[in-house]
Amino acid sequence: MVRRAFYWLLPHPFLTLLLAVVWVLLQNEFSAGMAVFGLILGIIIPWGTSIWWPDQPKGFHLGRMFTYALMVIYDIIKANIEVAWIVISVPNAKLKPAWIVIPLDLVQPEAITVLAGTITLTPGTVSADLSNEGHSLLVHVLHTDDPDGVRDEIKTRYEARLKEIFI
Repeated sequence: MVRRAFYWLLPHPFLTLLLAVVWVLLQNEFSAGMAVFGLILGIIIPWGTSIWWPDQPKGFHLGRMFTYALMVIYDIIKANIEVAWIVISVPNAKLKPAWIVIPLDLVQPEAITVLAGTITLTPGTVSADLSNEGHSLLVHVLHTDDPDGVRDEIKTRYEARLKEIFI
């Protein structure tokens, strides 16, 4: 009963803390008043928007998410170099853009959102649409000779890991 009352007051405790810390950091100067005001914002914003939030994932592996984030950062750096090389060396007439449909095995909205965000954050690819049923993702690729290879790489490199993170 106490737990239910606690979640009624703080439906997303981590978000409350994050909002309070971000508010204090945005002020460039620490004061007790700003910390209290950040805490008030951190309570009011999640509480006021909690009816629109989806249920929390049943399981989440934080350690695996950390290694996933490191892998994505590496991929972003590598893709930046590849896109820069494409821009410098491939004439527009020889670009081979492609639209690729990625069938999804993921079912949790949070996992699908992380996958779409990962694809969009990686230069050279953009998540453009999610099917109405959430079974496939439409991705645009700047330049590829093998659209099926890109699809397979996204499924094995990103989706498979996200299935292990969001259980």
